[in-house]
Amino acid sequence: MSLENRLGHFAFRWGNWLLYSPTLVLLASVLLAYWAVQYAGNHLTVNTDTAELIAPDAPFQQNRRKFEQQFGQEGHTLLLVIESSSPELTKAAARRLSRELRADTEHFTKVYRPDENEFFQRNGLLYLDADKLQDFSITLAQAQPFIGRISQDPSLNGFFSIFEDALNAETKTEEVPIDLMSLIDKVSDSLHKTLNGETDLLSWQKLIAENKISEEQSDKAFIFVTPKFDFSQILPVEPAINVIRHAANKIQDPNMPAVKVWITGEVGLEHDEMAGMSEGTFTASIFSVILVCGILLVAYRSWLLMLATLLTLALGMVFCGLFASVAVKQLNLISVAFAVSNIGLGVEYAIHFCLRYRDNLDLHGSDKSKAIRSALLATSPSLILCASTTSIGLYAFIPTDYQGISELGLLAGTSLFICLFVTLTVLPVLLKVLPNPPYHNLHGEQPGASKLSLALAHFTLHYAKPISFLTLVGAVVAIYFVFQVKTDFNPLNLRDPHTESVIAFKELMKERDTSPMTLTVLVKSETEAKAMQSKLAALPTVDKTVSLFDFVPADQEEKLGVIDDMALALGPQSQSFPQLKSGVDPLPAITRMIAAIDANLPKKTKPADIQSLTRFKHELLDVQLELEARMQPDRGVFIEKIQTSLLGTLPTVMNELLTGFHAAEIVPESIPDEIRERWLSKDGLYRIQIFPKQDLNDLSNLQRFIVDVQAVAPDATDLPVMYWESMKAVIGAFQEAIIIALVAIALLLMFIRRSVVDTLLVMAPLVLAGLFTMATTVFTGTPINFANIIALPLLMGLGVDNGIHMVEKLHHSLSEEQNIYQSSTARGMFYGALTTISSFVGLAFSPHQGISSMGLVITIGIFWIMTCTFIVLPAISKLVLKKADRAA
Repeated sequence: MSLENRLGHFAFRWGNWLLYSPTLVLLASVLLAYWAVQYAGNHLTVNTDTAELIAPDAPFQQNRRKFEQQFGQEGHTLLLVIESSSPELTKAAARRLSRELRADTEHFTKVYRPDENEFFQRNGLLYLDADKLQDFSITLAQAQPFIGRISQDPSLNGFFSIFEDALNAETKTEEVPIDLMSLIDKVSDSLHKTLNGETDLLSWQKLIAENKISEEQSDKAFIFVTPKFDFSQILPVEPAINVIRHAANKIQDPNMPAVKVWITGEVGLEHDEMAGMSEGTFTASIFSVILVCGILLVAYRSWLLMLATLLTLALGMVFCGLFASVAVKQLNLISVAFAVSNIGLGVEYAIHFCLRYRDNLDLHGSDKSKAIRSALLATSPSLILCASTTSIGLYAFIPTDYQGISELGLLAGTSLFICLFVTLTVLPVLLKVLPNPPYHNLHGEQPGASKLSLALAHFTLHYAKPISFLTLVGAVVAIYFVFQVKTDFNPLNLRDPHTESVIAFKELMKERDTSPMTLTVLVKSETEAKAMQSKLAALPTVDKTVSLFDFVPADQEEKLGVIDDMALALGPQSQSFPQLKSGVDPLPAITRMIAAIDANLPKKTKPADIQSLTRFKHELLDVQLELEARMQPDRGVFIEKIQTSLLGTLPTVMNELLTGFHAAEIVPESIPDEIRERWLSKDGLYRIQIFPKQDLNDLSNLQRFIVDVQAVAPDATDLPVMYWESMKAVIGAFQEAIIIALVAIALLLMFIRRSVVDTLLVMAPLVLAGLFTMATTVFTGTPINFANIIALPLLMGLGVDNGIHMVEKLHHSLSEEQNIYQSSTARGMFYGALTTISSFVGLAFSPHQGISSMGLVITIGIFWIMTCTFIVLPAISKLVLKKADRAA
């Protein structure tokens, strides 16, 4: 007895047993499902930690673990980027925010702010280049008269009197730290904003330094926060991030410009990604369920059959969850996709069975039992064969070094048999107890027949040779384009570009000094570290390297001399700077200032100077009008607001500068432990951080940076290497698994069907659809990435299933007069593909770029599978099977 006959005999006996006691079977199914839900709910968890999903034992993972073991404070942190309209306000906000977060030990284990260390505050000037420090010394000497006068009268009166004297004097730079007209313009801008109800803060750090300290003044501050993770939740750091957002709102001062706190870093990016995926997937799922229900109603023309299909699918998912709780116990972010695979393929089994049952009812009238038995006999062998071949394709991913895909292969492959078992057990019983669907074949028409299907059936078989030739040409062209397929190993490009973590991360990557996409090398000795730094610094893609030795500045003796000269130039003001005076009426000084402008305007010849003074006078007149019109205490509040906007940052800036005058010579032993432990581990390993020269938002720049550094330091690690090596490992795993799957499926088909021709015909749609799908990604500009590559197992399963069904049908329907698309098999394939597309098409519109690309690739792949199955395969079969039959 052949295998197919054995399966048919077993299906007949199985159907008799089911239909003998349907109520008992349903009751047993419900009780088992209830127990399965309870068990899975208590034992199945979700682990959202992605660190060990890909090649956990690969060298690049070992290097990463070694780095995290030696410098644990660098890993699994949130990066908070604080910015505002002035560096002074940014620092103050960062100071308050870090204090708030340190007080919350429930959600955070460590809070680190690089710029708050007393060591840097005292010795910061020593880290400037000698030339820049000398330039700053000259600028400070020029500003000394201004600093001296304003320190004697730190109020609006003293400030405006300096302007008055500077304007009347012949040598203006003796009274103000920068060009007078430039300062007047900045003061006018600040007054205008304050008068119009806005908040502003003039930055004296920028005014006094005026680009002498750094080429680009940064208004950003950084806080590294180590949150507590709960990996049993989909969003493991959501509570910590909510606390940060609350603290960021708490530090906002309504009398000051707004402070923006960006939450980014590796952990922040993963959080926003998961939040976006959850929200987008939920919306797409609702849309997909509605669409699937609509398709099932069109296919069945019966809401009862639709209900039976959905109940069967739900039961199948429950028992698949039970298997997952026993087999892996924890689902990761990749293996959780087995549920999607089950929906796509599981519902197809039910569709094939229900359509065959519906056709049998039309043939046998109201004999429900006979229709169910006939459906079991007709569909069981092919469905079992489909599940077997597809599961082999999925099981091929188990030996790969990609844990997420390995577990996905195990769960999805086994779940196919679970869904098939539920379909062949529960669905017949449900159909037995549910009322008969209404007849839809009242006029002797074949179910599903239409003019379009008749024309398509005639076309594919009548023009078999041209279709086969064009397919061959298309396959050759597709092979060429397959080699043009691009891969994108940067997960940043998969995420929603509009989330704050991605926006902030990309902005940081644009600057050399702030790019978080740096590389790290660990070495064992001081000599090796210095030699490695020298080699790395010579690379064309490296901007600079930083190690512990860079915290001992060069030319310290010369710099300390310059710092002493600056202290002497400031004189008594080098000790401390007084706080601003409050309660002083600035109206007399403003009146004198307006008079000074009127006296000097006729003497000016430069249009820019005339415009600056005219505007300044206009703003001062408006301030004068406001002061005269307001009554106490509102008048005092208004004066304080203006004084704060113009002079509020001056005491802080000056006192920070004066602290820098106490710098002392730095030796390696004087570097604080809090800094040292970030560059020298307890085991004596030195850390070298490597900064890129180019903007790493460009993928080619990122790849060149990695390749150049690894040529010198093969063990280099950190985010760029993790991204690049992970993608290489994923692609390698899929290439290995796909080859194994194709060979195994072909061997199983050969064993079962005992025909080389049948095996090649079944495999043809799968191979052709794969080629055309990959070629299409080139035209759509969709690179292969971490997300859409997961679509390949599902497409492989669907392709094999359809090939088996169609070849089986074509053995009996190769006449041009026959409509091969009118059968329940063909309609089951068509509606099954539609439901699968419906499960994913909503994802193509997700804001998450990776999910969107996965939805797009699956939709494209199913289109090509159906094209190759419904058009190409019949044409090839017409030529091949006819010759095979003649030879037989």
